[in-house]
Amino acid sequence: MELLQLLFGGVANGCIYGLVALGFVLIYKASEGVNFAQGDMMMLGAFIALGFGNADQMGWPFFLAVPAAMACMFGVGWGIERVFVRRIFGQPQFALVILTIALGFVLRFVAGSIWGYTPLVLETPFSGVNFYFGGVVLGAADLVTILVTAVLTLLLWAFFAFTRVGLAAQAASQNQMAAYIVGVPVMRLNGLIWGLSGVVATVAGVLYATKGAIDPNIGLLGIKAFAAAVIGGMGSLPGALLGGLLIGIVEPLAGRYAPGEFAQMSPYIIMLVVLVTRPGGLFSQIQMKKV
Repeated sequence: MELLQLLFGGVANGCIYGLVALGFVLIYKASEGVNFAQGDMMMLGAFIALGFGNADQMGWPFFLAVPAAMACMFGVGWGIERVFVRRIFGQPQFALVILTIALGFVLRFVAGSIWGYTPLVLETPFSGVNFYFGGVVLGAADLVTILVTAVLTLLLWAFFAFTRVGLAAQAASQNQMAAYIVGVPVMRLNGLIWGLSGVVATVAGVLYATKGAIDPNIGLLGIKAFAAAVIGGMGSLPGALLGGLLIGIVEPLAGRYAPGEFAQMSPYIIMLVVLVTRPGGLFSQIQMKKV
């Protein structure tokens, strides 16, 4: 029963890693760049939802506070692309890496200045609700996390696979300048994808907040999520989820059965093994670049 409990908790945690990893993949699929502020966007989305929902602030119902936070973070993501990322259009991808690392520090400072650095709790309808199956305790928050992650991953996959906007975004990722020259609205597409990454980050942040307190430093979870995206394959949405699940399951098992601090190192050990054996990730999408 202990093993089943660890596995269930690991799957729920892995879904949160996977959702943040989906944000990495969204940006990568649109521009072949990496947004290292994705974890901090998750943190900011959680705090905005908390600001809308907690009784001592705006006091909105949970199911209104979360969509409002998602809308705000769509605007934040779009604004980041419009004000900062667009300025480096056509520059080497390394410029985006440095820019987003700096943005991550800024978002942490903004959140700390507004909400402070004391851990806060987001009030949700799932808090304290548990289901019991034999000796296994299934938290309602964990079940909701798993369900929402599965649905969101499916929707994003369908968006990129079957919609004109999603296909155009992937075409732009092949070569932004070439796509721009032939008439693909690269700028608008990038703004849309950055906005979507803000929405996904908010969902991940809210789900994380249903399981515990939040503070500005939870954005550092993005490091593990990046490892999950690399493990699954940076261009693969299902791969991001698989990478998150793998890390989420291995961590509690390593913490229970492995010695020392192996649990903290396990995501990066897995990433190193995958990079050595399969550099493109488990769901590697090797393809020719089209110009």
